[in-house]
Amino acid sequence: MENILNSKLNKGLAYSIEERQRLGIQGLLPPCVQSQKDQERLVLDNLKRIKEDIDKYIYLMHLLDRNERLFYKVLSSNVEEIMPLVYTPTVGEACIKYGFIFNQPKGMFISIKDKGHILDVLSNWPSRQVKVICVTDGERILGLGDLGAQGMGIPVGKLALYTALAGVKPDQCLPVTLDVGTNNEVFLNDPNYIGLRQKRVTGKDYDEFIDEFITAVKTRFGSTCLIQFEDFHNSNAFRLLDKYREKASTFNDDIQGTASVALSGLLTAVKMTNIALKDCVFLFYGAGEAAIGTADLITFAMSQKGITEEEARKKIWLFDSKGLVVKNRPEGGINHEKMPFAKEAKPIKSLSEAIDFVKPTAIIGAAAQGRKFNEEIINKMSSFNKRPIIFALSNPTSKAECTAQEAYTFSKGKAVFASGSPFDPVEYDGKTFHPGQGNNCYIFPAVGLAAVAFDLKHIPEKLFLIAAESLSNQVTEQELDEGRVYPNLNRIQRVSFKIAVDIGKYAFEHDLSNIYPKPDSIENLVKQVIYDPAYSSALKTTW
Repeated sequence: MENILNSKLNKGLAYSIEERQRLGIQGLLPPCVQSQKDQERLVLDNLKRIKEDIDKYIYLMHLLDRNERLFYKVLSSNVEEIMPLVYTPTVGEACIKYGFIFNQPKGMFISIKDKGHILDVLSNWPSRQVKVICVTDGERILGLGDLGAQGMGIPVGKLALYTALAGVKPDQCLPVTLDVGTNNEVFLNDPNYIGLRQKRVTGKDYDEFIDEFITAVKTRFGSTCLIQFEDFHNSNAFRLLDKYREKASTFNDDIQGTASVALSGLLTAVKMTNIALKDCVFLFYGAGEAAIGTADLITFAMSQKGITEEEARKKIWLFDSKGLVVKNRPEGGINHEKMPFAKEAKPIKSLSEAIDFVKPTAIIGAAAQGRKFNEEIINKMSSFNKRPIIFALSNPTSKAECTAQEAYTFSKGKAVFASGSPFDPVEYDGKTFHPGQGNNCYIFPAVGLAAVAFDLKHIPEKLFLIAAESLSNQVTEQELDEGRVYPNLNRIQRVSFKIAVDIGKYAFEHDLSNIYPKPDSIENLVKQVIYDPAYSSALKTTW
């Protein structure tokens, strides 16, 4: 029965008659023998029969619980269709309803009440082969706010993409939710909420808890186990990244992954506009983790193109909830992270007025404030840009600053557009535009694959610039003609492989890898660690 009940072993009706007889499961399955391709078709047919995306998510999670390889085969072979069901935008609703959805553990819940015993808790995870951890404290899930322990849907979804899109083995991935409470009053009063029913722990106790977690991970799984911080609040995200980036193999996807994919889209966009990156002017709508992370990486990229970082920052403007980020603003709100981009200029509270003043080449939405790039804004951008760059990167779809249809229609087909959530192709004036999805999935799985393949000591900022450039360079001429600023998702596994290889080349040149000596072929080293979801024989090899 283990071969049927264990999702890592189960092949369902794909067991051959010989396998069924020799494994002692003959008669426990119908006599029909299916191929994995037959099973994949059946899964897709079932999904078509289900109306609501949240129900499709639940169906796929149950498939993961039953047959791990089939789940990853379906996801990796049908990325454009399935990814939105296991990650954004559906995962946002899944987190809100996680109390109803939770069935079998797919990761670890470590609560503040485990403080002092985190290593003991981590030791309960059945595999010691963990190489990648995605961890959240649930305080800032997508654009939905504090979802507490129910934010677990995010690391589960992220690590599914590590496997499906880059080939990191499932046994090497561990989703973790650190439950320090929640300030979400709805959840605290919801009998179906699955987390601690208390307000969030902050300050010294919180910092000690995080520190113990990092130490326990390195003790249990090794010093090079990659730790991806995910959906931490701004007040913690930057400082935790700064604190641990040199002490562990770690990165923050909201800051660095978003920055890398956004920069890659911009590198592609400037090819379409024929304006050099160093000559562009950027206006961010939003000044949180994603915006500042991207602004920092753009600064780094521009500094590699022959201008100073100071000159680069002069071309990057932020617009937050209090208006344009300028020095001596009466409303204040200029924190340490925003200060490098604060300008000597008059305060402006209106986005429309800010665009008139800044005259940006590109506007980048990262504030999770839906439909703020309205017809007036897009018309203004089109009035002084031959090809206005309009990136509506906020997730989920309801929080996007504009839709693809609005961007192309209001700009009369001139916009170079990308979004955080997927949009269908748009027909305008006889041309079909394929909007690019600036999803971090182009970056973080590839970085994870590189970390595993090359046993990286640290994840320096330079790796995200390399990833951005590698991703942009893989956009084909045909894709550019279609209006895409990212490669088609149907070849993302090859894209991830190339990004990992490019990271590996830099890692070996700069002593970031623990592997010695340098392999003859970096490509072959990556291929050796990649997971294949295809079934193999369930019978022991004989000789």
